[in-house]
Amino acid sequence: MPAVRHASFAPHVAPDTRLLILGSLPGARSLAARQYYAHPTNQFWRLLGEVIGRPLADIPYDDRLTALRQAKVGLWDVIRSAERHTSSDSHIREAEAHDLAALIADLPDLRMIAFNGGKAAAIGRKQLPPIEGVALVDLPSSSAAHTIGFDAKRDRWLALRGAL
Repeated sequence: MPAVRHASFAPHVAPDTRLLILGSLPGARSLAARQYYAHPTNQFWRLLGEVIGRPLADIPYDDRLTALRQAKVGLWDVIRSAERHTSSDSHIREAEAHDLAALIADLPDLRMIAFNGGKAAAIGRKQLPPIEGVALVDLPSSSAAHTIGFDAKRDRWLALRGAL
């Protein structure tokens, strides 16, 4: 199967964002649905629901985004566009990174940037200047392909509460 160039979504942030979660690049299901983390086996909404104390996985997508904005949580991806022939991060090629520094320059209340998975951390950390007062956290991927159990992921994700 030939690689196809995919582009990510616009950032979901507000000026008062305190926690910014950065993924790598939306997968095929997310791109088709035009929704962050749309694949039904991805644990993102369950994990983040544990962090903010709301059952995000059980509510409509637009309500999820509203809940994140109320909790001062933002979402984006580190990759603007890339070639990929499956949804796996390991198949990402020719990645063009987003300008993360420009985004965070407009987030004066930012306290933490969390990378959802190893690929997001590897690419995203290279894009960021030193940021005083902002913690950088590498998370285990919310993807079901990352096979550690939900409880182990949740324990690591709960560290995000420190930014809220």
